Amino acid sequence: MQPEALLILLIALTSLDFITELILDYINLKYQKTELPEELKGIYNDEEFKKSQQYLKANTRFGFISSTFNFIIIVTTLSAGLLGCIQESLRGSLENSILEGLLLFGILFIASDLLNLPFSIYHTFVIEEKFGFNKTTVKTFITDKLKGYVLTAVVGGLILGLLLWLVQKIGPNFWIYFWIFISVFLLLVNMFYTSIIVPLFNKLVPLGAGELREAIENYSKRNNFSLTNIFVIDGSKRSSKANAFFSGIGARKKIVLYDTLINNHTQGELVAVLAHEVGHYKKKHVIIGLILSIFQVGVMLFILSLLIFNPNLSHALGDNQLSIPLNMIAFGILYSPISHITGLLMNIISRKHEYEADAFAAQTSASIELQNALKKLSVNNLSNLTPHPAYVFMHYSHPPLLERLKALKKL
Repeated sequence: MQPEALLILLIALTSLDFITELILDYINLKYQKTELPEELKGIYNDEEFKKSQQYLKANTRFGFISSTFNFIIIVTTLSAGLLGCIQESLRGSLENSILEGLLLFGILFIASDLLNLPFSIYHTFVIEEKFGFNKTTVKTFITDKLKGYVLTAVVGGLILGLLLWLVQKIGPNFWIYFWIFISVFLLLVNMFYTSIIVPLFNKLVPLGAGELREAIENYSKRNNFSLTNIFVIDGSKRSSKANAFFSGIGARKKIVLYDTLINNHTQGELVAVLAHEVGHYKKKHVIIGLILSIFQVGVMLFILSLLIFNPNLSHALGDNQLSIPLNMIAFGILYSPISHITGLLMNIISRKHEYEADAFAAQTSASIELQNALKKLSVNNLSNLTPHPAYVFMHYSHPPLLERLKALKKL
């Protein structure tokens, strides 16, 4: 395919993504109900229900403005060949072509982040503040940004640098070696994310002795689940929203409870939430997710190997010669249809896993307690109670609250 046709294809795919998301957001916003669902009366009051709808409306409108801005920037950049101009200006500036590639990605990352910084500030300090969620101070916001830059530069730089080096040294078969590396990297991240990455941004402390820890340990013993690593994370440092998550494999497994979760739920509800997380482990959801992620990366890298040496991709982005970094950027856009399909499949599997974990928690803990916990989480987080089915299908990794409650009641 000639460069001109490739450029049209890149812009068309970018436009299609943008228009699809706009349509989904619109129909999801218009799908809101005027009356509180019967299942949530007594938990949600009319005022909270109205507030959740206002929260959805505020976020949807904000998303429309920010996505439109980014769409205009991307299409302008592609149409004007700005990426090629930047690449040509950097060529020869450093003795090492790999360092030049990393510099290009660094410039694009910083430019993108700075352009979106006003949106990030507005969302955190205006929208989240307005609805009572924001606990982030200006100092924390700035510190998070700086830490994020350093982490991206170190980890992202090493991974991208290795990829560029393998492409240069090995050629089209680079994908096999990089796939092996990424597979090991994903395994290590899964095992050590909570131990190494999370403490860079949040404080993790072991759950102290008391009735809650005793109840959790008793549950673990009853269900033959070895668990000593129970941590509390200071989620209230940034938001009043609550959550819990499971990470790790084997002896490295950890359960992390947000302090906001502990403050807003009863002991029985917290055990039920933990039982849900244990269900993910017992049902091998963590392993399945890891295997699927590794498979997806392998498919993506193989397809990348078929396109990365095509000079027409570089020409389409405005360079007059082959540029591996530019071809990687072009590939990211060309791969988007496949990425959407794999994302849909992963969401379908994830929603299935959530139902299975709910069922496990209901059978080993208390179904009513889990239902109450889910309702409270929805209320406290102002979740959208009536999302459009198409929006759920495209974006939700968890089933909507009402669907989860119906499934639990059937049990």
